Amino acid sequence: MKNPIRLSTFYAILAAVLFSLNPPLSKLLLDKLPPTLMASLLYLGAGLGMSFLYLIQKSTHQKREARLTKHELPYTLGMILLDIAAPIFLMFGLTKTSAANASLLSNFEIAATALIAFFIFKEAIGKRLWGALLLITAGCLLLSMSDIRNFTFSAGSLLVLMASICWGLENNCTRMLSHKSPMEIVILKGFGSGLGSLIISLLTEKPVFPIPSVLAACFLGFISYGLSIFFYVLAQRELGAARTGAFYAIAPFLGVLLSILIFHERLTPSFFIALLIFALGTYLASSERHRHLHTHPALTHEHRHSHDDGHHDHYHEEPVKGEHSHIHTHAPLTHTHSHTPDIHHIHSH
Repeated sequence: MKNPIRLSTFYAILAAVLFSLNPPLSKLLLDKLPPTLMASLLYLGAGLGMSFLYLIQKSTHQKREARLTKHELPYTLGMILLDIAAPIFLMFGLTKTSAANASLLSNFEIAATALIAFFIFKEAIGKRLWGALLLITAGCLLLSMSDIRNFTFSAGSLLVLMASICWGLENNCTRMLSHKSPMEIVILKGFGSGLGSLIISLLTEKPVFPIPSVLAACFLGFISYGLSIFFYVLAQRELGAARTGAFYAIAPFLGVLLSILIFHERLTPSFFIALLIFALGTYLASSERHRHLHTHPALTHEHRHSHDDGHHDHYHEEPVKGEHSHIHTHAPLTHTHSHTPDIHHIHSH
């Protein structure tokens, strides 16, 4: 899996699979934990788990990733604040609606991510990706209408939609940090958002802390938030925010399937039709690449890179092999090649 696009696609799908565990399993734990405390424990679990992995990685003494600096502070703060709000909205939404309904409604995150990426961050979106988003939306609507009783725009549904909007904006903030260390990003997300939610919980909920449920929530956070976000950030480097979000569309679908298995809901023919629509949408998203004459302006930054990617031909006094990280300068370059919207291809057309 040396092809960077294929590897990033794998990361995006893996991130979606891990996150799909969140709505149904959180629904179970909300019987024991209040919503804001649950949101806090999910992110604290992510921060703790990824900190442990970071210490293991650091022991190898390899500097392959760039660290965050003060220049990324606005996006970092935005990421943390939105990550405080989003899971709180989701947890409260889960107390008022079914896990399957919440999973379906979270598809709105895909559209929110793509539209914000397109209109605010000027990320290029091709015809195939627009088609993929339309198919994903159609599949979501078809699946949601398979049982009208389970898809109503109740207060719970609106809260889940608010969570999706927050995460759509947060995805784009994270996109601007994706060339930095993914573990550092997840650790900041985990402890920043987790502690923020914990303070809100202590002030508003007067929570109790049943140890088994607390440990289960932290472990779920490590899996469905920590590892999921880590792979999501890696995917965004090559795929961009909008395209990564399109692959992430399978998360709500898998969440629905898992909810049906856990809560014994009945599968319908519409469910299997939606599966085919989602598969076609994922194919369109994965096959989109565009080719045109474009210019890269002069740029000095630090991020993980190698010298065989067509954008990094700077000189090292000592020979360097493989991927590494250091401050380097890109000279202005105009050329044509097939690409996706990655860290070097955020420009208007």
